[in-house]
Amino acid sequence: MDLEKWTEKGLNFASEYGIKILGAILIWIIGSWIIKKLLGTTKKIMDKRDFDESLEKFLINLLGWALKILLILAILAKLGVETTSFAAILAAAGLAVGMALQGSLSNFAGGVLIMIFKPIKIGDLIEAQGEIGVVKEIEIFTTKLTGLSNKEIIIPNGALSNGNIVNYTTEGTRRVDLVFGVGYDSDIKKTKEVLMNVLTSHPKVLKDPAPAVTVLELADSSVNFATRPWCKTEDYWDVYFDVTENAKEALDAAGIEIPYPHSVEIHKDA
Repeated sequence: MDLEKWTEKGLNFASEYGIKILGAILIWIIGSWIIKKLLGTTKKIMDKRDFDESLEKFLINLLGWALKILLILAILAKLGVETTSFAAILAAAGLAVGMALQGSLSNFAGGVLIMIFKPIKIGDLIEAQGEIGVVKEIEIFTTKLTGLSNKEIIIPNGALSNGNIVNYTTEGTRRVDLVFGVGYDSDIKKTKEVLMNVLTSHPKVLKDPAPAVTVLELADSSVNFATRPWCKTEDYWDVYFDVTENAKEALDAAGIEIPYPHSVEIHKDA
């Protein structure tokens, strides 16, 4: 009797839950295959669009875990387990984590935007958040720059993506803005000629766009000339310092005075 009783219970259990278990197994097999195909297709699309490698791995892992959680919930629902409570727990946990990591999530979102739209890339000379440096590394949460004095600068991606970015490398060339002041007794045409010769004789000053020398303003004690040579981005500081030094020497050789600030004292007799 006991054997018949247990056999009957086993048959009843198999008839009641066997189909559900087989269905759950099929859902797991088919779902895992679909997830694998989706992740493979997503990776191919990211590779074609030249996504950043670190961002690609992170997004694929994130997508994989999200799809696996959905698959597990589907299997539990097939087995007759109430999944509403699980969904509520996941939602509450997600909200708590989001509130705790609000700043980090902002930096993460900024990193994703930078890696997708690529306003900057490694090797670019940029100015952002009051800092100037060469982009050394773009991470998920921060971007690292190498400053002009070889210091490391770390900028949160949230602030970087939401602020102004000046990219000096994108165009490939830069204009060097210099101002030289000469005395009011100096000949304007001769001064322009001397300064233009300094620019055209420098090997790193580009001919196209052409350099320019113009009268900028009539200041209190000098006539100021805007001197504008163009150069490749990587030659900027060489041109800046060389032209500054060569212009001083050329003006001195031509007898053109560079005035300096001075004060006049007036004594009044009692």
